Formats: sequence, structure tokens, C-alpha cells
Amino acid sequence: MTMPYPFTAVVGQDDLRLALLLNAVAPNVGGVLVRGEKGTAKSTAVRALAALMPEIEAVPGCRFSCDPANPDPVCPDGPHDPGLATRRHTALVELPVGASEDRLVGALDIERALAEGTKSFEPGLLAAANRGILYVDEVNLLHDHLVDLLLDAAAMGASYVEREGVSVRHAARFLLVGTMNPEEGELRPQLLDRFGLTVEVAASREPDQRVEVVRRRLAYDDDPAGFAARWADEEAAVRARIVAARELLPSVRLGDGALRQIAATCAAFEVDGMRADIVMARTATALAAWAGRTDVLAEDVRQAALLALPHRRRRNPFDAPGLDEDKLDETLEEFSGESDPGDEDPDPDGPGGGGQPPQDGPDGDDSPAGDVPAQGEPSEGDGQASAAPGGGEQSPVRAAEPFRTKMLSVPGLGEGAAGRRSRARTEHGRTTGARRPQGALTKLHLAATVQAAAPHQRVRGRSGPGLVIRRDDLRQASREGRESNLVLFVVDASGSMAARQRMSAVKGAVLSLLLDAYQRRDKVGLVTFRGKDAEVALPPTSSVDAAAARLESLPTGGRTPLAAGLLRAHEVLRVERLRDPERRALVVVVTDGRATGGPDPVALAGRAARLFAADGVASVVVDCESGPVRLGLAGQLSGELGATAVNLDELRADSIAGLVRDVQGSRGNGRRAA
Repeated sequence: MTMPYPFTAVVGQDDLRLALLLNAVAPNVGGVLVRGEKGTAKSTAVRALAALMPEIEAVPGCRFSCDPANPDPVCPDGPHDPGLATRRHTALVELPVGASEDRLVGALDIERALAEGTKSFEPGLLAAANRGILYVDEVNLLHDHLVDLLLDAAAMGASYVEREGVSVRHAARFLLVGTMNPEEGELRPQLLDRFGLTVEVAASREPDQRVEVVRRRLAYDDDPAGFAARWADEEAAVRARIVAARELLPSVRLGDGALRQIAATCAAFEVDGMRADIVMARTATALAAWAGRTDVLAEDVRQAALLALPHRRRRNPFDAPGLDEDKLDETLEEFSGESDPGDEDPDPDGPGGGGQPPQDGPDGDDSPAGDVPAQGEPSEGDGQASAAPGGGEQSPVRAAEPFRTKMLSVPGLGEGAAGRRSRARTEHGRTTGARRPQGALTKLHLAATVQAAAPHQRVRGRSGPGLVIRRDDLRQASREGRESNLVLFVVDASGSMAARQRMSAVKGAVLSLLLDAYQRRDKVGLVTFRGKDAEVALPPTSSVDAAAARLESLPTGGRTPLAAGLLRAHEVLRVERLRDPERRALVVVVTDGRATGGPDPVALAGRAARLFAADGVASVVVDCESGPVRLGLAGQLSGELGATAVNLDELRADSIAGLVRDVQGSRGNGRRAA
């Protein structure tokens, strides 16, 4: 077995190491979410933490790691004999993104349960992680049904496995650690809030530090055992410090002054609920114990806020996590008492320090984009931006405020990944029928199983009250739910769209559709066309905030190569079908329907549109044409695409609802008038 990379050999990443160590000292802090770009030692540090965790005592032979001092009274492997104990390493259990539900929670033998009344249970990963670490790499890509199971187990400290009235319960208390690359999509708010702390990691830009990273990694790859031996003393020292901090933790005093600072900070940053206050209190207490102190200081509260609050301040996926550190310092200063020893600026290298690594904080630029002078409506002839010098390109404009959009879906019944958009055959949803199981039985259709077994009871020699069940009698429930789709935006950024007010509304509409795609768990892509060609501004991804960033910086101007945009989108879909053939696509074309530039651009655009129609691609045309005189070109395009056509106003869900009410009201009035 390969030696894990030593925790103390990780170069830099002070926040990451501190957050993991605080959870080792106080597991009730609630785990860590590590966000950062690829290749930043996220997984390496998490796997190395397990080697530093103190050993635990467990009941011998118990598959659920029951504590001998307080065994689970309903443990499936119980009851346990008192006094028996064995020591074992803290378990590090990794949950693969593509794991099945049975792999996570365990499997129950339905055939034996029905025929014999025997609960034959094979534990899953939640059982293995009890009293240990549950690590989820790429946690943002985890399927929704697995996220729901994790939420339930994290909230209750137990896992329930139920199959048609037969249930098994076991303890599932674990330290949840997740890593993710934000470019691949964000986490659901419910799961995000379950992580006690979050840290942002990035590769160092200092050459000397990067050289040291490479030097240590090469040395480890050449001789893992020898490299680990060279760091054994440092590892032992940190392990001993964790044990000492755990012993000191019950003696740490969290005074009223520190509690007021915690409450004031959470209120000032408008975090939802009370979990943030509790996590901050536990984190500040763990920081004091880690530093060898019995009093919580203002510096502990500040560090706890930087670790526990950034991910709780996000209101939508387009908000960047982070805290305004000046506002944090002002709040702590305002609520610091005269007797609070944390008023002075702490020295991180002083005797009480050691738990306070340098904080760089978020340095993203939140200032609004420069005000762009309003541009006049371009001429209809060539599609050029009339007021834009030097080639017809205008500066990007800000998007209008997003709104709740009308539900757009792919017709028919798909079989793609679970989501919330289009109808599909899924493992979760309403039961629509029964079939013979292919492979392991996961969802029993009880009525169909009994119906299949009933005619054979006399032949099988049934003599008691129970049914004689055979494997061939079992029926799998067929279920219908919702799937996620690939929503590919094809956005016209030409001069005919370049009027400032119109482009702001268009960007607001696309931003609203992106937010809808995030909520429905879709993948998104962005193709833009302007000037002479089209480009893939964002290949298909689960990161809607990346798409929003590309949209925000989108310049406009030039001619309208509509055919090029459609053909580029068609190529993106072709490649994506090879990668993920089960995921159906929904193409959203945002344009006024004009086509200019090159020989016969209108006919070329028509042929490109009919290519989409021949492939049966579901599509929607968002008509952006405005003004009292309208040419209706977007409507013609939707006809050639075989698409649904809506204008910008019709995208609003409240507008659609109002229209329905008006129609119903007029019908009612008509009946009354009659």
C-alpha cells in the first residue's frame, strides 16, 4: 500500500491546513468544503489528514464502528457485549461521484425479507464512515438523490434504509469533507450550508514556493516511504498537538463578549438561520484550544468568521463567496468590550499564535463597470453599430436584473441524468409501472411481485401464511421523474442587437435562463455570433456562473452571421452527443432574426436552421426585436427550426401566469354575459 503524502509536507495552503486541523480538534465544527482550481493539493491534504487523526476505540467485529463506551442500541450488528474494545485508525471513506444509492446507504436483500422475514443488510459507505471522515471529491457533481441522502444522514446522525416497509437504521456520524472546482458548477444551498467551514485555494504565484512544491512531489514519487520517514517527526508533533488541543477543548471559555461579537458579525453579514452563529462559536473555541489557550479572543472570532461565513453569504450562483474584511473589522471593533483581551492587533508569531495563518481575503473587483454612453439604434442595412468607431464594436453593457422564467423543457420522455427540467425515466419519481429487474433490484414493485408469485403458490408447496417467493417473481418499479438537459444558448451579439437598452434586457433574460438552468441542474453552453463568424464562448459545463461571467463581458457590434452561429451550435451538440449520449439538448436562440454579411445570408441561415430541424433538436427562439415596426424575422426562423417562439416579455413566469388569468377571466365574463 502506498504511503500517503505527509500532511506537514504540503507547501503553503495555510487556510486549508488550518480548517482541516480545526475539524480534527473539534469534529462538531461540521466539516470543510475546499474550493479551488485543479492541481492545488486539495485531495492530497484531505487524504493526509486521516493519518493525523487519533485512533478510536471500537467494538470488535462491528461493521459500524460502535463506541464501546456508548454502543448504538439498535446497531444491526448488536447487541454488543460490554467491555470489549479494540483500537483502530480513523477511517477515511471516499464517496465516488458516480456511486449508486445502494453503495452509499447499503443494500437490503428484498427476496429474503419477503420470503423469510430476515433483515439481511450489506452496509454501505455511510456505515463505513461512522466516527470517521467521509470525503467527496468533486462534491458539486454529486447526483441530487445522493445529496439528499447525505443531507438526511448529516442532519440526523443516522442512516435509514427502507424497502417496502422493511427498514434498517444505523449510526452515521462523520466528518464531511468535500473538494470542488467552481468552474464545474456550484453546490446546492442546502448542502453548502452543511459544511461548517469553507476555504478557497489557489496555486502560488511565487516561483520559489512553486519550486519547493515540485521538489517535494518528485522526492515523494521516487521514494514514498523514505519521504514519509523524513517528515515523521513533524507529523508526530502535529498529531500530539491535536491530542493536546482535544484535551484542552472542554476547558476553553467562550465569554459573553466573544458571543456578542459572533452574533453581531452574523447579523451584520445577513447570513440565513442560526447555524452560522453556532459554527462560528465552535470554530473560535477550537482555534483557542489549537493555540493552547483557555479564553476565546477577538482574533479567534475574526478567523472563525473568515472560515465559516463566506459560503453562507451567497444568495444566488452568480455571487462570489467572500467577506468584506473592513466591514468585519468594524463590526468586531464596535462590539468589543473594554475588558476583551482581543482588542489589540494580534501577533501571529507570538506565544499565543500558531493558529492564525495569513489571510489574503477575497480581492475580486466588485466595483460596477464603467458607465457606457448610450448608443443609438443601428441602421437596418448593414447591422453596424452606428455610433461605434473603429469597426463597429461597442463596450459590454450590464445585464438587467434577472427574473423568474417560464418553464422550458424538451418534449418526449428521456433517460438522462436526474434533474428538474424534462420528463424522463429515472430511479426516483412517481411509479408508472413494473418490469423485470435488470441486474440488482433497487426499487421493488410490491403489488406486481405478489401478483407474479400468487399463481404458483400451490405448485411450490406453500403451507404457511407467507408467500413462497422466487427470484423470477421480483418486479422492479418503473418510475418517471425529471432529467437535466444541456441548455445551449446561441446569442446574437451583432450590431443589430447593440442598442444599450435592448442588449441589457437581452443579457438579463439570458441571465434569468442561466439561473433557471442552475436550479434545474442543467449543463449549459454559450455560442455567440457577430462580425464575420461565431465562437464557442463557453463549452458545455455545469458552471452557470462561468457562463454568466462570459455573458457579462460580451461585446457587441458588427454584422449578423446567423448561419455561422447555428452551424457552430450544431457542431457543439454533435460533439456533446458523443460524450454524453443520454443527455438531451435544448437550444435557446436569442436573436432578432436578422442575417447579414456574405452572399445570400438569409438563405444560408434557413439551410442551417433546417439542419437543426432534421436532427429533431428541441429549440426555442427568443425574439429580441423591438420598436413599433417589426419584421417578424425571428418568427420565420423559429418556423424553419421547428422551434417555439417567445419574445422577451413572455419569458417571465409572472407574465405568463397573468396571461392565463386574463384568458380565464374573459371566458368567465363571456359565460356570464351570455
